[in-house]
Amino acid sequence: MFETINTMLTDALGADAWIYVAGAAGLVLVLMMLPLILTRKKEPMDRIARERKGIILEDDSDNRLSRHGTRNEHLAKYAQYLDPQDEEEMSKTRTMLIRAGYPHKDAVRTLTAAQMLLGLGLLVLGAIYSLVLAADMSMVNKMAYTMIPGVVGYYAPKYWVNKRVAKRQGEIQDGFPDALDLLLVCVEAGQSLDQSIIRMATEIEPSYPALAGEFLMVAQEMKAGKDKPDVLRAMADRCDINDITSFVTVLIQSASFGTSIADALRVYAGEMRDKRVMRAEEKANVLPTKLTVGTMMFCVPPLLIILIGPSLFGIAEALSGTKAF
Repeated sequence: MFETINTMLTDALGADAWIYVAGAAGLVLVLMMLPLILTRKKEPMDRIARERKGIILEDDSDNRLSRHGTRNEHLAKYAQYLDPQDEEEMSKTRTMLIRAGYPHKDAVRTLTAAQMLLGLGLLVLGAIYSLVLAADMSMVNKMAYTMIPGVVGYYAPKYWVNKRVAKRQGEIQDGFPDALDLLLVCVEAGQSLDQSIIRMATEIEPSYPALAGEFLMVAQEMKAGKDKPDVLRAMADRCDINDITSFVTVLIQSASFGTSIADALRVYAGEMRDKRVMRAEEKANVLPTKLTVGTMMFCVPPLLIILIGPSLFGIAEALSGTKAF
């Protein structure tokens, strides 16, 4: 096979064919790396350096953490077809998108449009394939090749949103103990709870943007005059994480009974640190079991071939009457 490819390249490009292939491969790699270089993630220390110099860029404004996207006028024309008519379904879908990090008003409409476009597009492609390219198939196979891509295209956006919800919840859960420690430091320094939340959210935003956005939303709603328990319960409902729900309960009960918020945060922050250590230990204990499967699949067969292969070859030659080497 290698000789065939070498002959084809030599005939097409000459004696230096492999040099041209290597250059083309390098050019492709450079082009693939350009988007990563141009969209380099901002380092947290860069933001701190800009703040010390008093430099404010557009990316550092409040728009970066805005919870509302711009309205899509093109989708608004078809709102009656894209918006779910059932209020319960509408509320469930909106809650799912909010938990995924898409709280703007057109999120449900955009999801429905994506489902329809992907479903119809893949359905048409499946129909073209089954009717034109594979016309000799049976009717059952034609129906399968037509319907299955359409179903996959229809449910793929919702599946992606569910995966996004799980990923975002994991990011919030990972950053929550650090956020509690910073919130405790701010409260013990003499700041109010509202000011502490704003400062904490601003500091953790480069590392945990999802969690910072939730706390900034809480701070903005408190500034707008909403009841603090209602705002905290809304955050717990948006995150749908047991740690956040327990944290909200602790703050509400602390405010109701008049106890010190700093003492409550100190105890709860210690519990969250212990839970994070326990989750890390759990993952570490599960790791050997997961590695066993890979070891059995990829290491044991080559080892058996190396150890038993020569013996089997010798036995086969002996049985055939030839001399074993």
